Amino acid sequence: MSPNPDDLELSEPEREALHDLQVGIEYVHRSYGSLLEFHHQLGHAMDRMSHAKDALRAAGHEEWADELRDDHLPAGAVSDQWTFELVEEFSTEFLADVDAFEDEVREEVADGVDHVTERRQKRRLRERARRDE
Repeated sequence: MSPNPDDLELSEPEREALHDLQVGIEYVHRSYGSLLEFHHQLGHAMDRMSHAKDALRAAGHEEWADELRDDHLPAGAVSDQWTFELVEEFSTEFLADVDAFEDEVREEVADGVDHVTERRQKRRLRERARRDE
């Protein structure tokens, strides 16, 4: 059985803070997903550009093929970082830190219970449904 959030002695501002923090963390995770999507999309783009390099060379355009090989394919996506480096840094530094922060706040404020607002809403809606039967 899931914890009853009404058993926690939380003020309404604490409930609101926990809910906003948890939703914020969920958006951080969604951002991470978007960053992974960016990483994969750019990887596919670079694969296509590599094929274009080969086609340029096969068509006799050595200079263009060399420029693509030397200047664009090895270039970083942001400040000379490749997308895998952005993904790693986001995951190990930012995402891990905010997850740990949220865990710590939730542990101290709500005895570690997550989704306090949603659990409360679920219980109340089910109780109301039973009363209306």
